[in-house]
Amino acid sequence: MSDKPKHFLDIADHSTAEIEAMLAHGKALKARRVKGQLGDYLPLLGKKIAVVFQQPSLRTRMSFDVGINELGAHVLMVSGDEIELGHRESIADTARVMSRYVDAIMIRMLSHHELLELAHYAEVPVINGLTKKSHPCQVMADVLTFEERKGSVRGRTIAWSGDSNNVLASWVHMAAKLDVTLKVATPEQLSPPKALVDWAAANKVDLRLTHDPDEAVDGADCVITDSWVSMGDGDKEYRHNLLRPYQVDQKLMARAKKDAIFMHCLPAKRGEEVAPEVIDGPQSAVWDEAENRLHAQKAVLVWALNAPK
Repeated sequence: MSDKPKHFLDIADHSTAEIEAMLAHGKALKARRVKGQLGDYLPLLGKKIAVVFQQPSLRTRMSFDVGINELGAHVLMVSGDEIELGHRESIADTARVMSRYVDAIMIRMLSHHELLELAHYAEVPVINGLTKKSHPCQVMADVLTFEERKGSVRGRTIAWSGDSNNVLASWVHMAAKLDVTLKVATPEQLSPPKALVDWAAANKVDLRLTHDPDEAVDGADCVITDSWVSMGDGDKEYRHNLLRPYQVDQKLMARAKKDAIFMHCLPAKRGEEVAPEVIDGPQSAVWDEAENRLHAQKAVLVWALNAPK
């Protein structure tokens, strides 16, 4: 291919205009689906998209599978065990071969370095479905969810309580694009990595770090948390001991604005990172958030493949 493929690897890689255009299209795609107009818009008809998973998945797998089908394309589901990425042959060779078969590759893997290597050698768009470092598709869905509930995210305050992880990293990237204030409470031992904090400073992100969840949540428009133990994490008991004070319960939510919403990318463990009365309560937006993975990712696919809107 002569043209450089349009990868979606990190929100940080894209302009504000690109991010806003994808978000706007995601909203339009959702509205079209609600109206039952899916068959009127098949911009990826005849395309073939590989969906590769090195880790188990519910939301990523189903949302991409359904979304690709709704756009008119054909899905090729591939497990990490099937291709043994980086073991049976080089990542570069795998990228070159897959590029001859499909029009795009979505991959969910832990190694961000290997994702970048795959994208470097691929001749078709590569979409980051999750790595240990970032989770851009999730945060695109998060913004869709916030704006459905509360209007524009610009100038709003998002609070994070818990571990510093891949979703938080993508929220830092999004904060730079959409002028969001991000207040983050973590244990000192699980603070955001220096490279991410330095990136935020260089990109003028209003990032406020603390070890006090009450301070982070005070006056927030949205409170977000995530699982205390993610794929690839060890030392479960150690992490639980550190993170117990960061549980999002009703007392902590009460420090946010009265109309604040709660988000969590799921899967959630009730009684650990979030109390049941919060995730199952009236401020919870987690089910809309899960659905919006579908609409956000459809918009990303259309953008990556230069399909008509």
